[in-house]
Amino acid sequence: MPLLFSYGTLQQANVQFATFGRQLAGTPDALVGYEQSMVAIDDAEVVRTSGKTHHPIVRYTGEPDARVPGTVFEITDAELEQADRYEVSAYRRVSAALASGGTAWVYVDAKYVTRA
Repeated sequence: MPLLFSYGTLQQANVQFATFGRQLAGTPDALVGYEQSMVAIDDAEVVRTSGKTHHPIVRYTGEPDARVPGTVFEITDAELEQADRYEVSAYRRVSAALASGGTAWVYVDAKYVTRA
């Protein structure tokens, strides 16, 4: 099953229920080599679901001491697709290293992701 790291609204129970139909159980962890900022959300449905007009967003810095705290969730492939639909175009899903030594999917600032 895929692992999904969230540092933002996907950690909220109300967003999880709206997106996945259930509350997720997770483990605290941290994203390595990233820094966090905020992005304005212009999708009315996402704002309604999260209750927030601005969401956290991260970009890769490569700095080994840079950390963004959050939660790792084990989800199904179908739930990963549901998360993809929830996230707005400002985000792109990538695989990233965690402080625990593992890797997980995470949504990062699309402006800083190079397409393969």
